[in-house]
Amino acid sequence: MDSILAAQRLTAADLLPALARTCAAPSIEEFGMVPLVSHSVALFEPVIRPSAILSMLHFPAQTLASIHPRTSNLRRTWQRFVAVRIPAQDAQAMDPLVLADAVVLIDRHYHSLALYRPNRPNVYAVRQHSHLALRYVDFTQNRLVLRPHSAAFPVELLEVAPGDAPADLLAGRVALILNEA
Repeated sequence: MDSILAAQRLTAADLLPALARTCAAPSIEEFGMVPLVSHSVALFEPVIRPSAILSMLHFPAQTLASIHPRTSNLRRTWQRFVAVRIPAQDAQAMDPLVLADAVVLIDRHYHSLALYRPNRPNVYAVRQHSHLALRYVDFTQNRLVLRPHSAAFPVELLEVAPGDAPADLLAGRVALILNEA
């Protein structure tokens, strides 16, 4: 069993998600701790396993508490906030809003296409196949329209599969961008 867990990069605590979450990560509301994770973990894992955490980042608890969610019942069971680092290649389409090696805070409980603030487009972490991309998003004719910030990059279309909702392709809204100077 140990070799199977080691091959999957899991620990025994990872097999008990509720216990693992309470042991590994302090409550976001109480301490403002957010896990920095890989793109695939941010996209696909509802509960962040301790072994999937690259590091823990501290955000002001009041800031996290002030962010309003907009989610479906299915997504309410997901750990709400995660942070990911954006490599230079992925940041180019959103330059100068997102710079190389920026850390973005993703609210995985906000995957509605409704504007968070009037007259300001939302930036989303979008699932393009198994890749995470940051883009402005619109929905038209059964397609997500992914718009970059930089005019040097093309607008992309993602087909929404029959039976799926546009929100199924959204990991969440980018709530905060930390560009390193």
